[in-house]
Amino acid sequence: MKAYIFPGQGAQFVGMGKELYDRNSQAKELFQKANNILGFNITEIMFEGDSESLKKTNVTQPAIFIHSTILGKINDNLIKPDMVAGHSLGEFSALVINKCISYEDGLQLVKLRANAMQRACELTPGTMAAILGISFKEVEKVCNSITEIVVPANYNCPGQLVISGSTDGINLACDKLKNLGARRAIILLVGGAFHSPLMEPAKKELESAINKINFSSPICPIYQNVNAKASIDKNEIKKNLILQLTSPVLWSQSVEAMCLNSASTFIEVGPGKVLQGLIKKINPDVSLESFNI
Repeated sequence: MKAYIFPGQGAQFVGMGKELYDRNSQAKELFQKANNILGFNITEIMFEGDSESLKKTNVTQPAIFIHSTILGKINDNLIKPDMVAGHSLGEFSALVINKCISYEDGLQLVKLRANAMQRACELTPGTMAAILGISFKEVEKVCNSITEIVVPANYNCPGQLVISGSTDGINLACDKLKNLGARRAIILLVGGAFHSPLMEPAKKELESAINKINFSSPICPIYQNVNAKASIDKNEIKKNLILQLTSPVLWSQSVEAMCLNSASTFIEVGPGKVLQGLIKKINPDVSLESFNI
């Protein structure tokens, strides 16, 4: 069975989507629609901007969503998923491709999400760190032992868990984990503490917007970040999407669940091959493919 997977923030690169835009008139139309919805010329930044401009949250998130979903939409005859999943932001792309939400509504949500996250970061600064070479349980134990806000945020693959929280909490956790034998504890260059309680103001903004748009019954199950379980119930999908911003991304667990449910080929749709690298470490026996132009 085929699982289509969609990348999140960090997969962007200058020039992304340019060939797609030049080669396909439907893609060009969808890119131009994105410029109108966002209210600025994102295609110019994607195709010809600099990497610093592309790193800004309000650009990065829509850029990756646009690239992934346009790829899927113009190849609707080729992309026939048995199941889908997306890493953080990628969950919104996955929901467009399994026809749960429209491209236009998805982009409006991603625009709002990026801006709300930026505002939450400014309200309460925080950071994230990648912890390598130590078990999930050890990381969870250390996070629970610290009174500052610090929580597991991205369960990327065995031996790689990203933590999120206040700067003091993250620094304390990194020191403790290195002392316990973590191979590395790397502070990430991110705008704030994503997937932590510090994103609560952004979650409230996003919840209001999510509740206003139409969700349809999807064409295949989505394995969602918050519980790593398959869902085809549009109300459950909506509820889990609202919880996503303040909850950890259970990516490793989602891939394991998809494998248990007969996924044998994982196809990454969008920029880069980040997710393929993670899946190799989660289950080296599955086939990996890219769908990218």
